[in-house]
Amino acid sequence: VQLQASGGGSVQAGDSLRLSCTASGDRITNYVMGWFRQAPGKEREFVAGTMWGRSVIDYADSVKGRFTISRDGAKNAVHLQTNSLNPEDSAVYYCAAATRYRVGTKLRNLDYNYWGRGTLVTVSS
Repeated sequence: VQLQASGGGSVQAGDSLRLSCTASGDRITNYVMGWFRQAPGKEREFVAGTMWGRSVIDYADSVKGRFTISRDGAKNAVHLQTNSLNPEDSAVYYCAAATRYRVGTKLRNLDYNYWGRGTLVTVSS
């Protein structure tokens, strides 16, 4: 599967952005989908994940209540609605797909096999 993230941009603190991850080459329903981000000088971190069928969703504590991950089967895409953005949210955002899910494992702890090119989010104060 090939993944492409889009929707990033430069915004002010408090603004919102809707990031999208479009898949090609396979159906997104075959994967656990995740969003990650990496800020300059920092390690990549998990942001949110969603699993088809089991309705399992996972959010990093830092974004819980502000970000919402959703799935669009018709468009073969996953979206990340980001609200109340702050400068600490500035990063390159990546979408990724995991092929295996272990029952009881948090989505943040899965092995993500496929990665797309990221989209840059810059939040100014």
